[in-house]
Amino acid sequence: MFDDKTILITGGTGSFGREFIRIILSKCAPRKIIVYSRDEWKQSEMQAEEHFNNRALRFFLGDVRDKDRLTLAMRGVDFVVHAAALKQVPAAEYNPHEFIKTNVNGATNVVEAAIAAKVKRVIALSTDKAVNPVNLYGATKLCSDKVFIAANSYAGGQSTIFSVVRYGNVIGSRGSVIPLFQKQRETGSITITNPEMTRFLLTLQMGVDFVLDCFEKMVGGELFVPKIPACTVDEIADVVAPGCSKVVIGLRPGEKMHETLIPADESRNVLEFDDHYVIQPIQAFWGNKIGIHGGVSCSEGFHYASNANCERQSFNQLEKLLRGFLPTPLNS
Repeated sequence: MFDDKTILITGGTGSFGREFIRIILSKCAPRKIIVYSRDEWKQSEMQAEEHFNNRALRFFLGDVRDKDRLTLAMRGVDFVVHAAALKQVPAAEYNPHEFIKTNVNGATNVVEAAIAAKVKRVIALSTDKAVNPVNLYGATKLCSDKVFIAANSYAGGQSTIFSVVRYGNVIGSRGSVIPLFQKQRETGSITITNPEMTRFLLTLQMGVDFVLDCFEKMVGGELFVPKIPACTVDEIADVVAPGCSKVVIGLRPGEKMHETLIPADESRNVLEFDDHYVIQPIQAFWGNKIGIHGGVSCSEGFHYASNANCERQSFNQLEKLLRGFLPTPLNS
């Protein structure tokens, strides 16, 4: 569906954006891919890399806070992936206004620019932290999710449809505990918040593949959640830093023991499929078409979290998943 089409990705120089573009270029023949981001240095670095040396790529400087710039960038665009966001939890607590401007107002700008440009499909990336948020970052992402779902009402009968994809930790992303363990193991000792803490784990490629799949399935208004195996932080430590001593430091401010991707409060709106769930909108003023793909309604009180109703990673699965972060003898 992406052949001879124009795709714009906000935050395109980030880890997700780069992997998304790499996979699109390897699998499809798009007419144009617009990398929309505010950092000229990251754009210049990306352009210099051989696998991004492609005539289909366009690098567009701009901030999602700037609706006029977004509207200009989206002319002639068929599909949009909204991956731009401020994400650091401690920074959000100290700079709430800045996170609101980017994560909430920026989401509104993306919606309005997409509708004005008659974009066909828009997918926004969410996070487990948007579920029952305990920090400002999570609260802004919850607002963003609501903005994109409700946007289906504002298209006014046009063809623009909006959906959201929500998943957990991406392996090796900025702020992830895995690179931290990898660095700390050189000292023979690592710090763990709580050994029983659980986390969903998926690779960047898994995240991108799921988003691409959702582009084909979306009818507008869905919040897609992939089925992902989970593990404890202690199990991650045993794989990445075997033999190291562990110092338990307790949970950091704004951190949860377990990741929740679907809260029990939303169970009545959830449809289960073979490899994912769909959370239907509470109110679908535009008409709910989500059921056309089938799915099985979940029971009242169902919730999907890294410690409930999910598959657990085995040690061998974790070794395979974290191969790039293992000690050299295991990684060779």
